[in-house]
Amino acid sequence: MEALIASTIGLLSACGVYLLLRARTFPVVLGLTLLSYAVNLFLFAMGRLSIGIPAIIEPGRTQMADPLPQALVLTAIVIGFGMTAFVVVLALRARVDLGNDHVDGRDA
Repeated sequence: MEALIASTIGLLSACGVYLLLRARTFPVVLGLTLLSYAVNLFLFAMGRLSIGIPAIIEPGRTQMADPLPQALVLTAIVIGFGMTAFVVVLALRARVDLGNDHVDGRDA
């Protein structure tokens, strides 16, 4: 299971970096989103998912789940959504001002 999660994180990161290096704005936005997904999965995997363990200690139980990775992933999702919305608006504004959707502003 660890190899599957590690290879998924690696694949998401590689695809995100590849899309970031494209010359158009839409692939760049998709690349940022894929990198955000890879970071979220990495943070969640670092928390060692515990099944059937409560997040709050109940009377008679000694184990509890670690809520910190879940809080970090939730925060990262919100930040990633805000970042994606900002980059989309920025790309649309650049498209209107420059007349094309190249990242560097030149026609190819």
